[in-house]
Amino acid sequence: MPPRPIPDPKTVMVYSMGEVIGDGVIKLPFVAAVREAYPNATITWCAGKGSTVYATTLKPAVAGLIDEVLTTRPTGAKLSDHLTLKPFGGRKFDLVIDTQGNVARGLFARRAARDFISPVGDFMLSRAKPAKGETWPAAVPERMARLLELASGKPVTLRPATINDPRILAAAEALLPAGPAYVGFAPGAGGPERRWPLERYIDLAGRAEAAGYTPVFILGPMELDAAAAIRAALPNALLPTVDRTDAFIDVEGPLLTIALAARLAAAVANDAGPAHMLAAGGAPMVHLPMTRPKAAKFRPATRRLRQVIADDEGPGGMTAISVDRVWGELSALLAEDGRS
Repeated sequence: MPPRPIPDPKTVMVYSMGEVIGDGVIKLPFVAAVREAYPNATITWCAGKGSTVYATTLKPAVAGLIDEVLTTRPTGAKLSDHLTLKPFGGRKFDLVIDTQGNVARGLFARRAARDFISPVGDFMLSRAKPAKGETWPAAVPERMARLLELASGKPVTLRPATINDPRILAAAEALLPAGPAYVGFAPGAGGPERRWPLERYIDLAGRAEAAGYTPVFILGPMELDAAAAIRAALPNALLPTVDRTDAFIDVEGPLLTIALAARLAAAVANDAGPAHMLAAGGAPMVHLPMTRPKAAKFRPATRRLRQVIADDEGPGGMTAISVDRVWGELSALLAEDGRS
């Protein structure tokens, strides 16, 4: 008979190897779900390799969700750690949720756990495992949510991140004041092959404007040269991250994008970091990935999502996706909210 979970764990550790900005943003809904599942626990996030944006850039986003970030060895990241008699400095946790996939590290983390959930070795170390025949989720946020369900024995709903920093919220309100209905567009991506053509984003935004929405273009540092073309075609579009004159110009980056997302009726984004920032803020989204594997693995964690996959539309990469196709999905998404 398998061991039973500790009904009300006082100490919970999430074991990962660390997070750069993209990983950290993608995992934010899971972080919030852990706190919701264990509201009275002290929650520790272990970045096994010693670095996570939850201790730096995204610290305000996890305030109140994570009580402690643990980066000090021995954490199992190096071979010499495994020789210690005291993993994590001799600390013990009522529950450890192991989110990484290395068996040796999983064994190391289990030594500090009274209750242990881990996918390593097809859940051979875990107190609970998926039902026989269950399809394990491909998307990172959904996979982590399933681990939490196995730990808690309860259904898990991934929710938008909550930004509580008053200055970040004030910046978002100054840039997107209450009143208009906004639709966001994120035309950037790490490589040109992953970008839907800018002129199609502009066409799509024009259709949204004609339907009564204010277009909002979210441009990162690598997309600033697109601002002139957008402004020439759409004089009423907002570019809140470009040439700012508001009183909060020191507030920028992922946290601002997440806060802006909460003010959008919907968004359209390529398969890139901004899509996950907008999803973390709760924006309903039309997502434009290139391939089905990418669409599954990097599915944005927003509850209202429509995907248009380039490979499904025909040859030609991202150019295979037509404006009519995306407008149809965006219109349907907006109609669900009763605004179109």
